[in-house]
Amino acid sequence: MVEVVAGPLAASRKHPPDSSSMARLAAEACDDRRAMNIVLIRVDEVAYLTDWFVICSGGSPVQVRAIARSVEEKLEESAQRRPLRLEGVSEGRWVLLDYGELIVHVMGAQERHFYDLEGFWSHGELHDHVPMAETP
Repeated sequence: MVEVVAGPLAASRKHPPDSSSMARLAAEACDDRRAMNIVLIRVDEVAYLTDWFVICSGGSPVQVRAIARSVEEKLEESAQRRPLRLEGVSEGRWVLLDYGELIVHVMGAQERHFYDLEGFWSHGELHDHVPMAETP
């Protein structure tokens, strides 16, 4: 397992993080902006498209964009990765960040309910995100 190092030492790391580490980093970034109902779905056994989906909801278009920005910043800082594709930012209803082995969906509540990605990918391995305990 590759250790994820944050801060100034991250740039000196020789090996990029694996897809599960990137999914956890993305989920943490979503949590940093108070995203709702964060789930991780491992789909590498059932799809060739990607290894992981991270799906979360924001309460407004402004929050959806802020969550997406948080994911983008955290993965760039901690994993030296930028999305291959970034869609939906201007509308703020469903932002998709595609990193190849990881796809992050930041959705408004109505879009999430309507498209039901968790139901569609229910044959994948569902992981609920457990926020890290805040340290004093």
